[in-house]
Amino acid sequence: MFPLGEVVALDEEYKVTIASDVGDGRDGIGIEVYYKNRLLLEVFRDDSKRTKEVTLFEKDVPLDIVEESIKIFKKEIPSEYED
Repeated sequence: MFPLGEVVALDEEYKVTIASDVGDGRDGIGIEVYYKNRLLLEVFRDDSKRTKEVTLFEKDVPLDIVEESIKIFKKEIPSEYED
């Protein structure tokens, strides 16, 4: 598993960062996917709500990028919720 803040490349233009977030009603961990240094999407495990969510920050995100992001999330982020 990648440590928090570690960047993983999908290819040379896409980057993935593992990040945690606590506050503003959120408490969990996920991945952020950047395209040319712009935040494209987030896959997040929210421990406070016990949900896993995908948030798109750009319009028309290619499906293969969303699918690959979910694969990375499932591989790198533990599925068990924390209390």
